[in-house]
Formats: sequence, C-alpha cells, structure tokens
Amino acid sequence: MDIQDKYRNLKENLRSLGSVAVAFSSGVDSTFLLKTAQEVLGDKVIAVTAASCSFPERERKEAENFCKENGITHIICQSEELDIEGFRQNPVNRCYLCKHELFEKIWAIAKEHQVEHVIEGSNTDDVGDYRPGMAAVRELGVKSPLREAGLSKAEIRELSKQMGLPTWNKQSFACLSSRFVYGETIDETKLGMVDKAEQLLLDLGFHQVRVRIHGMLARIEVAPEELNRLLEPDIREQVTARFKEFGFTYVTMDLQGYRTGSMNEILPEMKD
Repeated sequence: MDIQDKYRNLKENLRSLGSVAVAFSSGVDSTFLLKTAQEVLGDKVIAVTAASCSFPERERKEAENFCKENGITHIICQSEELDIEGFRQNPVNRCYLCKHELFEKIWAIAKEHQVEHVIEGSNTDDVGDYRPGMAAVRELGVKSPLREAGLSKAEIRELSKQMGLPTWNKQSFACLSSRFVYGETIDETKLGMVDKAEQLLLDLGFHQVRVRIHGMLARIEVAPEELNRLLEPDIREQVTARFKEFGFTYVTMDLQGYRTGSMNEILPEMKD
C-alpha cells in the first residue's frame, strides 16, 4: 500500500470516529494527526496537552501557538507524573504509570466536552521498541489511528511536508523522564538540568539531541553527522562549562550518537 492509500485510510478511519480528543504534544506525529483530524472532522476535534515538569516550556508554547493559529480548541491538562505513586523511583514500567494517569484525565476532558473518542499519535516505528505506555493505551480504549493506517515516521514526515506543517522536519522528542537510567530517582532538579542542557544544544544548532543523566554525569547524544561539531574546541568548552553550571559533575559524549530508546539497552540485564 502506498503512502497516499494509507493517508486516505487514515482520513476514513478518523471520519468514522465522529469526534475526537487528540493527545497533543506538538511533536511530529501528534501535530500531523491533529491537523488531519481537523481537516476531516472540523470543530468536532479538541487537542489536550499535558503540562508537567517533564514537558519543556518550549513544547507547550508550540502546542498553544499551533492550536491558536489553526483555530483548534486547546486544553492544557495538569498532569504531574512525579505525584504518581512509584513514578519517582523510575521503574521499568514508568511510562505505563504516566500514560495511564494521563489518558484517564484526557478521557475525563473528552466526556466533559461530549467527545466520543481519545486518540494518540504512535506510528508503526513504535512497535519494535520497549514501550510499556502502549499497554495503558490499549487498556483505556485509546485509539492509535496512525499505527492502524500503517504509517511510519518517515511517511508522516513526508505527508506533513506536503501539508505544509512546520513540524515535518522537527526533531523527535520524548518526555524528559526518559533521560534517566531505570532505578535512578527522578526529581524536579535533575529534570530541570536535563531541560537546560538540551535547550543549550538546540540553541547551538544541533538538530537531534538527548542528554541522558547517570547520577551527576551527562551523556550527550547527537546525530552521528554532528559528532565532530560537538568536539570543536569552542563548542566543547562552552557545552562543558554550561553543563557544569547546570549542576552536572561530568560531561560525556556517546560515540554511538543519537538513537531512540538507548536507556532500554540495559533491560535484558535487569531482567536476568
């Protein structure tokens, strides 16, 4: 099935739902899903964005601006995952705990606005990696139209480009809690350190970044083609100095470069 057939199937699926609340993070996938849903369902679409200390301010502002520019009803949902029992201890099912609490809140908002369905933006690329949050999606009856249509991340980017969406080449993003090694306590201070560190790298022009935190050590992931730039003396010295100002004791670079789910690489060891 080609990309346009998948896109037509997506729109038909959305049309059949009648009305939807979109879990909207302002990322590539959820922006494409939200805009497509609006084109199909018009004002029977609302966007719900979770505000918490693991969601950067820049992402929330982008979500607000997109909805305002496109005339989409936008609701900010306060969802502080650090208040969820067990979350701070960062267990391997951390994402499940967060998603379950979040989608329960989105369902409540949907019902309040007489919306029939809650949808989220996972795609076919999300199937292979360890993603316990998808269990919460299934349990709570949240629909995943992009996955159901068979759309990959690359195809969503291509369709987003055709639609003129500003997110078509936006870097991939996941909540800041995913930067912590499993079992290490998540707290507001370290989340703030990671947020500042990643914002610095973005401000310096790096496109795809992660700052993983191990105790007080920062492990920087950038795209492989950007590794050499990170080692340029001016950049390296500035990054090191600023990271230490943010609270990191050691600053390191991951020679493998950016990759999704790198914290999951230890899971086989933890399960043995």
